[in-house]
Amino acid sequence: MPNETYPAGDHYNYPLIIKKILNTPLTYCPDQEIVYRDEFRYSYRGLNERIGRLANALEGLGVVAGETVAVFDYDSHRYLECFFAIPIMGAVLQTVNWRLSPDQIIYTINHADAKLIIINADFLPILAEIRDQLETVRTVLVISKNDGQPEATFPIAGNYEELLDKSDIFYDFPDLDENTKATTFYTTGTTGLPKGVHYSHRQLVLHTFSVAVALGSYHTIGRFRSDDVYMPITPMFHVHAWGLPYVATLLGAKQVYPGKYEPEMLLKLQEREKVTFSHCVPTVLQMILSSPSVRKTDLSKWKMMIGGSRLTSALAKTAREAGITVFTGYGMSETCPVISISVPKPGENTAGEDLDNLVTKTGLPIPLAEIQVVDGNDQPLPHDGVSTGEVVLRSPWLTQSYAKAPDKTQELWRNGWLHTGDVGHIDNGYLQITDRIKDVIKSGGEWVSSLDLENMIGQHEAVLESAAIGIPDEKWGERPLILVVLKPDYEKPIGPEEFKQHMQQFAAQGQLPKYGIPDRYEIVEAIAKTGIGKINKKDLRSKYAA
Repeated sequence: MPNETYPAGDHYNYPLIIKKILNTPLTYCPDQEIVYRDEFRYSYRGLNERIGRLANALEGLGVVAGETVAVFDYDSHRYLECFFAIPIMGAVLQTVNWRLSPDQIIYTINHADAKLIIINADFLPILAEIRDQLETVRTVLVISKNDGQPEATFPIAGNYEELLDKSDIFYDFPDLDENTKATTFYTTGTTGLPKGVHYSHRQLVLHTFSVAVALGSYHTIGRFRSDDVYMPITPMFHVHAWGLPYVATLLGAKQVYPGKYEPEMLLKLQEREKVTFSHCVPTVLQMILSSPSVRKTDLSKWKMMIGGSRLTSALAKTAREAGITVFTGYGMSETCPVISISVPKPGENTAGEDLDNLVTKTGLPIPLAEIQVVDGNDQPLPHDGVSTGEVVLRSPWLTQSYAKAPDKTQELWRNGWLHTGDVGHIDNGYLQITDRIKDVIKSGGEWVSSLDLENMIGQHEAVLESAAIGIPDEKWGERPLILVVLKPDYEKPIGPEEFKQHMQQFAAQGQLPKYGIPDRYEIVEAIAKTGIGKINKKDLRSKYAA
């Protein structure tokens, strides 16, 4: 039967745009709470009103569709308002990593052509240092606790709260083309200048729905549903806080924003607001578990997705024993970011150490995501848990290009797949990343996984945190070095020989080749981190190369 054709009519060509995410909570649960520290709480109805006020305020400051608004803030309800108001009025939200160096911040704001900056007063000293080098910024709006004009050494447009109070609640948000650019931010690699990553409304909506399905629809651990209480512990400047604020809003879940990360405040909010779902990097989880308040707090209903760097089985065990349900979420700036989660498949009753080992895998692809490992010729490798190659990805929300960087984009995309720079293998559907291509240790022509070494040394009772790097060696090219931070309450004498004996056990069990056993171990007070809490292996390699 031939395809039927229908006359054109008054049908609605529904765009996948961020403003549509707000419809559901405003219908299902308009009175649900959104909380900021000890300072502020309001409903989804109130959120919607403040989004309208913010859009009117920005328009009054001259912001028009297509222009970029840069935001410096802690995780807050105001940042959530920016997540919506800026893109749905047709402008572009730039989330600024305020932990970057001044030169990097200057570069990212100028490169993004930001026209207006919204900034927490705590970060005004950073801006004061660089304001005269920002080429496109017309004006600055300050988030301040105090009423009146905030103090600044350069002209500002006023106080965020006062400007919202003066603005109308209603804003006629347009139905944008779903491929309109919505957000941008900058990812820092090991070399060169930061790279601009950007996402459209369509990509963000599809990512939101896929993550919501992955976390809420399958009968397994770590579920995130409308009756959960959500608190991000990943900076909102980093890939939209992994996209979870959009998911939480879609679900109409209670949201709790902690501001500056302080262990005591995080635990206080978790207990008082009954937080049940969070996400963070391993170093933040370690910080929480090391707090004395952990022993006095019931954490048995807290679920945490861990990403950014590998969750070790030792840290997973510590979290489990404290009552926290942890599992891995994997992604990168270029993937929006969540692309896989590591939870037991429905029907798998995994527990104890078996669960610790499973949740530290990189994970199963979430709906609409495809994961493959390929050899040097981009040919797919068997999913046998052994064949190792570069991890490549497909999904409808992967970034299509780096801003103004066609050469870098060409390196990112080849043969219709996004190339991650990660090395791994797949077994029973689970991806396991064994290293970054740039971090793998090449000793005597053989590869040694730095992540495996960190996982193994982390199982020693004395180890709080570790990092494995390759350092130059005249005979072997590279040899592994392990840096160790000891647990503060560990009192037994310990040194490199004890750590080497510990690692030799894994070689005896066949889990580590003998050439992979490090000869050198350094006990240090702290390990260098990047601005988002990852181990800074670039700096460590530079420091210890000599």
